[in-house]
Amino acid sequence: MIDFNTLELHNDPRGFATLWLSREQKNNAFNAEMIRELILALDTVQGDPALRFLVLRGRGKHFSAGADLAWMQQSAELDYHTNLDDARHLAELMYNLAKLKIPTIAVVQGAAYGGALGLISACDMAIGSEDAQFCLSEVRIGLAPAVISPFVVQAIGERAARRYALTAERFSGERARELGLLSECYPGAELERQVALWTDNLLLNSPQAMRSCKDLLREVSHGATTTAIRRYCENSIARIRVSPEGQEGLRAFLQKRAPSWQTDTSSREPRP
Repeated sequence: MIDFNTLELHNDPRGFATLWLSREQKNNAFNAEMIRELILALDTVQGDPALRFLVLRGRGKHFSAGADLAWMQQSAELDYHTNLDDARHLAELMYNLAKLKIPTIAVVQGAAYGGALGLISACDMAIGSEDAQFCLSEVRIGLAPAVISPFVVQAIGERAARRYALTAERFSGERARELGLLSECYPGAELERQVALWTDNLLLNSPQAMRSCKDLLREVSHGATTTAIRRYCENSIARIRVSPEGQEGLRAFLQKRAPSWQTDTSSREPRP
């Protein structure tokens, strides 16, 4: 396992990973080192065929306060080309997270500002506490949420993105759920129990089917009903039906028993 300075990556023996933002003393704010380490951590996760899904979390009181102010101050003193390199690294992080082969779920508590909304939006799902605070705060400091904007628009829609990016209003976990940024929100004291329920539920599903489903949804995300999309969907279901996990799932259903991917995990204890 790689040793990180700003992150923790833990593999649960049941078959999933938790990636923790771990700059608690800085409220998990981004800097260049954290961005580099996040890219490396996602590469590590992508390369591990045993992992079924990824949980993205923040240590301490806050998910992430956005960009580290000291890093931002240094960026302000750099030239255009150096800032462009920084932006490209951040974009690589966001696009790599969005394109990860396995499902991703963000767990949000406390503050999630600026670029943190990009991480949340790039995940497939997100849950959080009702009293979490979200903000696209960039315009307050003379900037724009440029790199994260495609993911935020996809998550909450263009109209809501215009409002919150232009006003820099704060909004709650309940409002984030209404917008679609969070799948669900819960009282703060209930959040850990809900994380366990969400992970237990994902562990019921075929690992290969979840990967195939994610590929499928990426292809059909624009809602087009072209001949090419139709053929892709037809081939997708045919491939998974004849795959080992597809065959096992159908047999288990017909035989009224648990499929192998459920019995494999139930025999292993989670890591404390």
